[in-house]
Amino acid sequence: MQEYENLKTLIAETEADINKAEGGNKAAGTRVRKQMQAIKQAAQAVRSRILEIRSTE
Repeated sequence: MQEYENLKTLIAETEADINKAEGGNKAAGTRVRKQMQAIKQAAQAVRSRILEIRSTE
């Protein structure tokens, strides 16, 4: 499922900035918040796709 693969990619890309943000890097914290919004949207896309698959059965 492409939506799930997209979600996994977004999470993997966020990891480095999360580590930087934990170290006190404020710019990385801003990037993480932006990336988390994209992750939220991707998770919603996965959820919608699962419901679509379920309703076609």
